[in-house]
Amino acid sequence: MHVQEWLDTVPAAAVYALVGLVIGLESLGIPLPGEIILVSAALLSSQHDGINPVVLGACASVGAIVGDSIGYAIGRKGGRPLLAWLGKKFPKHFSEGHIATAERSFEKWGMWAVFFGRFVALLRIFAGPLAGVLRMPYWKFLIANVLGGIVWAGGTTAVIYYVGIVAESWLKRFSWLGLVAAVLIGVASMVVVKRKAAKANASRETVGVSE
Repeated sequence: MHVQEWLDTVPAAAVYALVGLVIGLESLGIPLPGEIILVSAALLSSQHDGINPVVLGACASVGAIVGDSIGYAIGRKGGRPLLAWLGKKFPKHFSEGHIATAERSFEKWGMWAVFFGRFVALLRIFAGPLAGVLRMPYWKFLIANVLGGIVWAGGTTAVIYYVGIVAESWLKRFSWLGLVAAVLIGVASMVVVKRKAAKANASRETVGVSE
């Protein structure tokens, strides 16, 4: 069944809850398609009066902020052993190379890494837990987390909603286009991160050999 057709059969409250939950779990550090779910729901809200885009954006923002905050707390308590455990459970997402790339971003950009990390598929998973592991001051993390969550979730909802309003008839026939675009953007961002991670691994291996 088409994703939007399936969402169309779900009550509005359930859509809000689903979006908030999936984005919250993704922000917590669990690899889930939060952006795809948000784009699907935003497209749905543009074509059906039952789904309020303001409420949807608010639920997505709350899920992003709360999820990141819980991830921060877990990372702060779990420390490096947590990253090692995650690396065993999710080697594709929490490999040493990926963690090294994210860590360099945090060292270079500080709280801005949390803010801009919200817009990169893989870094959305890292931001909260890694900020906690690196013991970023919570007030800095909270500011970046709140701003990033609102701008990303609210902005994505608004853009997709208005695109759906302007091109409603076209999107009804090609509603997968928005999802495909979101997937391509996510894949592209992951490719960039993976390349950086590969370079980080190569650099570390070179250093190890030289030592």
